[in-house]
Amino acid sequence: MEIKDANLEVIATRRSQYPDDGKPEFLLVGRSNVGKSSFINCLLSRKNLAHTSSKPGKTQTLNFYGVNNSFYLIDVPGYGYAATDKKTQAKFGMMIEEYLEKRNVLKRVFLLVDFRHKPTEDDLLMYNYLKYFNLPVTVIATKSDKIGGSKKQKNLKVILDTFDLIVGDDLVVFSSVTKLGVKEVLNKIESIIKEDII
Repeated sequence: MEIKDANLEVIATRRSQYPDDGKPEFLLVGRSNVGKSSFINCLLSRKNLAHTSSKPGKTQTLNFYGVNNSFYLIDVPGYGYAATDKKTQAKFGMMIEEYLEKRNVLKRVFLLVDFRHKPTEDDLLMYNYLKYFNLPVTVIATKSDKIGGSKKQKNLKVILDTFDLIVGDDLVVFSSVTKLGVKEVLNKIESIIKEDII
């Protein structure tokens, strides 16, 4: 898949603001500092489409990025950021739940985790939460360029053992620096869209 066009098209906090054009949607979830903005920019070949920040917790809305006029990539508020107060965390939780509950055009969720570390309890809770909604999940292990060759297999095993992915779910090792995993993710999106058309 070649990315010809990508724009932030809709910023939403409730269901009435979501796009209603029926295009397939792919959701991104992950901890606040896991590199979601870098993932978006790298995947869509844009430098500053999603704004990266040194301060975690910057995304506070559902951001719908329209791609090639054929699908949406959706960024949601990150979880696990300690400085976010409980009231705000609860608001984010409700916003995401409202989206997940009845979004028939949602085709797959990309759950981003840091390849350098064992998935956190929050990561595992999020995976199980997505499975509660029977959503297919691809775990994206970000920042893989920061891990040396000998530790790569060990870290991969830790992530796979922690999640114990169900049949149909998978894992992609990713780096926004080396572009590892970009083609794999884009091919996955393309094949899902094609399946949807048939």
